[in-house]
Formats: sequence, C-alpha cells, structure tokens
Amino acid sequence: MSQTTIQEPEVTLELAEEHGLNAEEFEMIKTRLGRVPTFTELGVYSVMWSEHCSYKNSIVELKKLPSEGENLLVGAGEENAGLVDLGDGLGCAFKIESHNHPSAIEPYQGAATGVGGIHRDIFTMGARPVASLNSLRFGSMENPRVRYLLDGVVRGIGDYGNSFGVPVIAGEVCFDESYEGNPLVNAMSIGLVKEGETASAISKGLGNPVIIVGASTGRDGIHGATFASEEISEESEAKRPSVQVGDPFTEKLLLEASLEVLKTGAVIGMQDMGAAGIACSTSEMTAKGGQGMKIDLDKVPAREDGMTAYELLLSESQERMLIVAEKGREQEVIDVYEKWDLHGVVIGEVVDTENVTYWKDGEIKADIPAEHLVLGGGAPQYIRETKKPAYLDEVQNFDIDSLEHHDNYSETVTRLLGSPNIASKRWVHEQYDTMVRTNTVTGPGASDSGVIRIKGSNKGLVAKTDCNGRYVYLNPRKGGQIAVAESARNVVCSGAKPMAITNCLNFGNPYKPEVYWTFKEALGGMADACRTLNTPVTGGNVSFYNENPNGAIFPSPIIGMLGVIEDVEKHLMTPGFKKEGDIVLYIGADRKGLGGSEYLKTIHELTTGDAPEIDLKFEANLQQALLTAIQTGLITAAHDVSDGGLAIALAEMAIFGKKGAEVSVETMKGSTHEILFSEAQSGVVITIPAAELQTAKHHFEKANVPMFELGVVKGDSLEIKNLVSLNVDAAEKTYESVIPKAMEA
Repeated sequence: MSQTTIQEPEVTLELAEEHGLNAEEFEMIKTRLGRVPTFTELGVYSVMWSEHCSYKNSIVELKKLPSEGENLLVGAGEENAGLVDLGDGLGCAFKIESHNHPSAIEPYQGAATGVGGIHRDIFTMGARPVASLNSLRFGSMENPRVRYLLDGVVRGIGDYGNSFGVPVIAGEVCFDESYEGNPLVNAMSIGLVKEGETASAISKGLGNPVIIVGASTGRDGIHGATFASEEISEESEAKRPSVQVGDPFTEKLLLEASLEVLKTGAVIGMQDMGAAGIACSTSEMTAKGGQGMKIDLDKVPAREDGMTAYELLLSESQERMLIVAEKGREQEVIDVYEKWDLHGVVIGEVVDTENVTYWKDGEIKADIPAEHLVLGGGAPQYIRETKKPAYLDEVQNFDIDSLEHHDNYSETVTRLLGSPNIASKRWVHEQYDTMVRTNTVTGPGASDSGVIRIKGSNKGLVAKTDCNGRYVYLNPRKGGQIAVAESARNVVCSGAKPMAITNCLNFGNPYKPEVYWTFKEALGGMADACRTLNTPVTGGNVSFYNENPNGAIFPSPIIGMLGVIEDVEKHLMTPGFKKEGDIVLYIGADRKGLGGSEYLKTIHELTTGDAPEIDLKFEANLQQALLTAIQTGLITAAHDVSDGGLAIALAEMAIFGKKGAEVSVETMKGSTHEILFSEAQSGVVITIPAAELQTAKHHFEKANVPMFELGVVKGDSLEIKNLVSLNVDAAEKTYESVIPKAMEA
C-alpha cells in the first residue's frame, strides 16, 4: 500500500463549526497537528471531542467523585464498565448510560440501541450480562406526543432485551412537564465474570493484527455522538439518520462469539463500537496501549457501496467490536466469529508510532496522535462559568404553611395513588421479559429493588435505579445526596449491603452558568453521600444538552446502585404485608417538610419548597441497623418512605400484600399533613412478628434509631386512626389502572 497525496474538501473554520467545534478548538487541532486537518481528520476530531465522547465540560468535576474502595477491581473510567469483587472468584461488571437524544427523535430504535450498547459495554469486559434496569423520564401523560414516546421507548427496550435474553429486574418511570420533548432513557446492565477471565480495551504488541468483528458497517448513526452533544430543536427530526438501528439477534450471536473467543487466549484487547464507531474504538485502544495503529478502511465489511473513509470511521452501526489479537493467532479469532455467522476481518495492525493512521483507496485519509483524541488525555477539558440560579431563593423560601390543606385524607391518598409517578408501572414492565434465564428472585413491581440469584451460590445481586429530579431542581446538593441515599436504602430494604454505584448525569446546556452550577452542586452532593455510605463511583455517563425549545429538564443524576445479598433464601426482604397480627413499625427520622413532594405536585400543582431533609450520618446508621435486623430474621417486611410519604408507603404495603392494617400516627411529631405526606428522608416502614416487639425495641434503641409502633396488619382495609379509611381492593384498582387508561387514550 503506497502513500499518495490526500485529496479532500478544504477544511475551514466554518466547516469546523458545522461539525460542532468552536474556533478555539479548531486552532488547537491545527497547532497540535502542525497543519490544517484533512476533512476526514476533522470528522474524527469532531466526534471524539464532542461532549458525548470527551466529557470536556465534565471530566474535571467527575474526578472529584470518590472512586476507590476495597471491593473495586478497576477504577472509574479505566474500562468500559465498573468491576466489583463479589468474592468466590466472581466479579460483577455494571454500568448505566443514556440514549436520550436518539429516543426523543426515534423512540423505538433510540431505546433499543441504548439497551444493546450498554450490554456490549459489559460483555466487552468478558462478563456475561445477567440483568438489566432502566430509568425513564417523560412529560405529562396528557400529551399525545408523550404517550407516543412512552410506547415507542418501552417497546424498543422490550423487543431488544427480550430477544437478547437478559431479564429486566428493576427500573423507574417518572413523569413531569420539564421532560416535555426531551425524554430521558437511561439503560443499565449487570454482568458476571470469573476471576482471570476479564478483558481490557487495550491495543499493544507490535505487529499484532486489528480485527473488526460482528455486523457490517452502514451509514446509520453517522455523527450520532455530535447529535447527542447539542440541544434538541425543531430541526432535530431531520437528524433521524443519526439514530442507529439495532438487531438484538445479531447482538446475541456477538455476545456468545465474544465470550467464546476470549477463552482461546488469543485476544490482547477488545472494545465495543458505540458512539463514534471505528474512530473511537481504534483511538481509545491505541491511547491506552501507547502504541500506534494502522487501519485499512477498504477492508471494513461495508453494508453500502461507495462509503468514504469519513463515513466508515464515524458510522455508529450497531453490533460491532474491535479486537487486537496475538500475531499468528488471528485465524482462531476469525474462525470463532465466522462459526457464529459474523464477520471477522483483519483491517490493520499495531505499529511503532503513537498515531492512528487510516488508509483508504491507497491514500492516508487521517493520521492523528491517538492521545489527542481521548477523554482524560488530549481532548479539551473545560471549567465552565457558574452562577447560582435566581429561582432557588424563591422556591426554597416559599411559605408552604400558607397553603390551604384539605382534611379529607382518604381522598388525598387515593389521588396520590392515581398519580402516574406513584401508580403501578405494570403496563411498562409486563412488556419486558423479567424471568428469562430463571435467576430472577424479585423483579419490577412489588419490590424496592431487583434481585437476581448468582447461580452456584447462595448470594444474590440487588440493584436499583433512583433519582428524584424535583429534589435536585429545588436543592441540587441535597438532591444529589438523596439520589444516592435513597437508592442505597432501597437496596438495604431488599436485604442487601450496598457496594458501589454507577451514574448517568442528565443535565441541560453546560455553557449556561446556572446549569453548570447545578451540575457541580449535584455532583458534590453525590460525593457526600457516596463517602458516607461507602459506595464508591465505578463510572457512568454524562448527558448534557437535555433541553428543548421551552427549557432544560429537571437536573437528573440517575444512580444505579449495586448491592449483594449474602443468602437469598434467608435474607431476602419484600415490602408487602405478610401475616395478620404482624406489628407495623416506623423507624427513622421525623416526618417534617412538604417541599418537593408528590403531595404538593398532585394536590396543589406546585413544584416548590426546599428538598426534603436528610442527615447522611443518620441515614448510614439507619441502613446498618435495618440491614442487621433483616439478616437476623427479625423483620417480615420493609418498605422505604419516599414518593407520597408515609401514607403511600403504608398503602403500597397493603396493596402488595393484599392485606389491610389498623395503625395510628398519633405519637409521631409534626402536622398531620407532614406526618402523612412528607418525603423527609431516612424513614422505613417495617413489620415484625408480635412476639418480637421487645427485641425490635431493644435493637433499634441500641442503634440510636427512633422507632414508632404504628399498629397491626389486619383486615382488608388500611385504617389510619381518625384520618384514612381505604379498602385495599379499591386502592389496588386505582393504583393499577392509571397508566393503562392513559395509554388507551
């Protein structure tokens, strides 16, 4: 292959700006290269320096998150996903990522390829995906467009995940006008890998072959990373080609082939092709290994005729991977993929430079130092201007006591059960296969977290996605703390010890000082909680530019919490009332404050006040005391108090268990509305056998956790003395009918 003169369109500042680069970045590229970039090089820089790939506006802040812990096997950002030591020679790889912008334009394929991409991140590390979760945000269900988006997203997740064969074990779906036109679609995957069988996304070893495997490369998804790094506008519909198209059956073949090929020992490094396609995988693997790579794009299996170097490098066609193999063993790798009816083609080799060099038609189309391109390396790193949003003083000082509260508490509870944010999401999760592979212990629905059994042991993995965007909007620091604390509390309520988190940080335009201030504060709150609860950050995803023409979304740092339950048979806990005669107890903090509550939103149509109170040290103490009580067999049911407050927690326990209760809140502190509907943190409702009451009192008193005896599981109605009378069957009908009725419209 001989080098010839590069013939491509003239690259100008105007063209660079059309690619999403600014004047400063264009000058930076010219200075580093010592020349004007070629057209293909400009394309590579534009995707690799996009927010989606480079985290240029967030990496400085991300480095402040706690990322070390005794159970972590790799540090945050070192590989495609976090890796936690489970003991017994097993590791758990897990990660969450966004596919917001594609899903806003093409909800079915946007959500489907989000699921496919996150699973590839897991099996790229040699781990077999065993469970998935999601976190979804939409506008008001009264809007037909929102119902269209919800339908498409759910079908996309279901069709891809069901075909791929990984169960959805948990998730959340929230609705608020702030997400109008800009839904959030965050997908999480969890996988298991044996000690010594992990793979790394690295390229090294002079002369080692570079092999592209999987599906053919087409023109779908070109500039998808750049598209994900700008605000959604009326012109976004024209960018449907930036949305990839997925094939779960090909991905299933790719999974099996990749896990098989790793067992040959012929693989040096492996990387999936997601955002920025070949450009990303080649440059990231090269930068990590410190040796160059020469790629012949003519050898890339193309789905369409006449594809240029620019298109081949930037295509985000799905179900593809890049492998660096041992020289002389490439045929072993190719044979495995061909056995699974997938491409396996040598397209280059590792060379003694620091550059990635891309050839096409006998010409060098791009020749770039790999370190220039990668996040945390030579990609730009910015610290943006910050400014505290003016609205915060107004909302935090709002006089909630000035509101007129209705005294018909039964009606209020019923209305809250009818809120889409509280109501059953059965319509959603029944479209997912939650039991495939038969390891699911508790799935979506009547559980605080998803639980999956680890075959061959008594252990289980417990996971939860969580965040209340209203809280972060009203108090970013406190909201970030609560997102971590509540996800950990949910895991504990299922009987597991929280181990580590992954996160998906969904915010607006980072160039707006108010947005960036909120981002920094929310991350600070997350860091506070992670340090206190000893749940280090293993990695995740940043999604900026979540705005539509009407404004930004609620800032939504979604937390994916991973926990481990030592004995699924003995220690598993669920929230439903179990047995008549069991004592109902409330443990935790006082129920004070209605700020940011579902009560204010549903009953008064207000999003205001300060975020709920939380004391992180108290929270950690509560979680430890609760976990110990569960592990010693003291507790029969546990449910954290969150959306809708104590009244909704009790109602849900009755609905899940199909049993009523007679309780009283007369001994609790605060106004009646606060006691019933406050979303103050660090509160859990539990039940115990009547004979264990004194034991429970002693346990929680010793742990310095307040305990209130509320009443007893009894009958077929939830009776809160002198306040609420709710037939359980009627409440369940309300709870279950909300989303199906809306979707029928």
